[in-house]
Amino acid sequence: MVKNTPLKPAVFHILLALSEEERHGLGIADEVESITEGAMKLGPGTLYRSLKLMAQDGLVQPVIHPGADEDPRRKHYRMTKKGREALEEEATRFERVVRAARRKKVLPASS
Repeated sequence: MVKNTPLKPAVFHILLALSEEERHGLGIADEVESITEGAMKLGPGTLYRSLKLMAQDGLVQPVIHPGADEDPRRKHYRMTKKGREALEEEATRFERVVRAARRKKVLPASS
């Protein structure tokens, strides 16, 4: 990953969904929908294609949980150190954009 390269929205939201705990695919999709208040819904194609590319880029890694109640084919994913760094960098970039939007009165001043 190249520094200062914006993440695709799906990648950013997947990393955000994995920021506190590992999750399986459906859990990631549900968390993304929840944290975006329904504004973003990841379909299976986008979700699993993104996870595959993110794993190749070293942003996430799959983890298999052989729990008694778990489907043995279900993969869980966790964010890597590189993924955390990319998420923090992107969130910082967004924060700068929001500050600029407030200065330009595109958004109201924060309370």
